[in-house]
Amino acid sequence: MESMPDSPTSDLRLLAPSQVGEILGVSVDEVMSLVGEGRLRGVRVGSPASWRVDEASVADYLDDQAEEARRMALWRQSNAASFPELWGTGVVRRPD
Repeated sequence: MESMPDSPTSDLRLLAPSQVGEILGVSVDEVMSLVGEGRLRGVRVGSPASWRVDEASVADYLDDQAEEARRMALWRQSNAASFPELWGTGVVRRPD
């Protein structure tokens, strides 16, 4: 017996905005704002239509937030460094 080919949506898992809010620690209104801004992928399904959010987009959003936090930490760290520390010559003003 031949199996049906995988459809492009076979791995798609949709979450209710309230579930996404619990995952992210934000309100449903904030989740819907993120959907509206395109930072989360959402779709209206069913009748009556209700919003669902692609679970993979939640993971992508969390990855983006972690990367942004990492870059901000590096930026703050670089702003706190003196030029001699960066180039390895001269006097170090704030040795750690």
